[in-house]
Amino acid sequence: MTSLPYPKKLGTGLVAGVAVLSLAACTSNDTGDSEEDLGSGSSQAEAGSNDEAGEEVVIGFSAPAADHGWMGSITESARKVADQYDDVELRVAEGTNDVNLQISQVETFINEGVDAIVLLPFDGAAMTPVALKAMEAGIPVINVDREFDDPNAARVTVLGDNYGMGVSAGQYICEQVGEGDAVIAEIAGIDSLPLTQDRSQGFKDALAECGQKVDNRVAANFTVEGGEAAASNLLQAAPEIDAIWNHDDDQGVGVLAAIENAGRDEFFMVGGAGSSNAMQSIKAGDGVLQATVVYPSTQAADGVKLARLLVQQKALGDLVEVEVPRMVQLYAPVVTADNVDQFIDTAFQS
Repeated sequence: MTSLPYPKKLGTGLVAGVAVLSLAACTSNDTGDSEEDLGSGSSQAEAGSNDEAGEEVVIGFSAPAADHGWMGSITESARKVADQYDDVELRVAEGTNDVNLQISQVETFINEGVDAIVLLPFDGAAMTPVALKAMEAGIPVINVDREFDDPNAARVTVLGDNYGMGVSAGQYICEQVGEGDAVIAEIAGIDSLPLTQDRSQGFKDALAECGQKVDNRVAANFTVEGGEAAASNLLQAAPEIDAIWNHDDDQGVGVLAAIENAGRDEFFMVGGAGSSNAMQSIKAGDGVLQATVVYPSTQAADGVKLARLLVQQKALGDLVEVEVPRMVQLYAPVVTADNVDQFIDTAFQS
């Protein structure tokens, strides 16, 4: 294995630790409450704490276009966290789904000599070579959500838990329907994506633990229109359903419209991602949506915080380890009427 140069302001050695943190978030272009708390910043930091202002850190940030609710929140949350720190300058490249343009953005950051790069790649494999180039130039890369295909291309990787989303949804449905006969349906996202495959596998595995299975399954495309069309097809094919898991709350807007148009209410539904719309409905208890599973859109915001710690040679305060871990995987909690108040303040509109 070829060793890479270490970042300009970092100590030696990559750490092989893995931190699994439980954080809450949701999905949309509209981030809802502009005053949402994404953690303390340098202005209110205690002396000697990680948040105390230090050497200025210039961070380059690039992500895909905000053409989906979750992606819009990714960039907005990163901006909000950076604004909380007097010692952070965040240079945000325009969101793009053009791989060549995103490569060019990262090359610009390298040429500018930024201190760190937080990167949510449109295509992890395609962005791997330029991420390696940044690492070789001594600029630590924080890889967000979509993994590179070479672990040397990032100093830290921040991930959600797609398989865990499926497990959480399946376990919740098992708790509700028990081990008896139940008709369970699934409305997935884009079947060709590994993240959808992981979510479906986790769901299948969790249902098997209580003797259940997916009886009816359709796939949408993470859009309102796709969700409505897929749900309409499902409802026509399945005259009776006990529970539905919909992978994504953005497409869930269309799913709920189809359910209302069909006049169906004999089942309950579990959502995915955790939008404000979904949580408001869960809190009100006025429809079939009974729960949603969070897929945090705070991943890039966490990436900004981790980049700052890396450059300033700090560590996560609650760990014994003296370096920032190599990987952070965020938890996928289930939000219900019982705990929705813990999550709703950091949610945003689908």
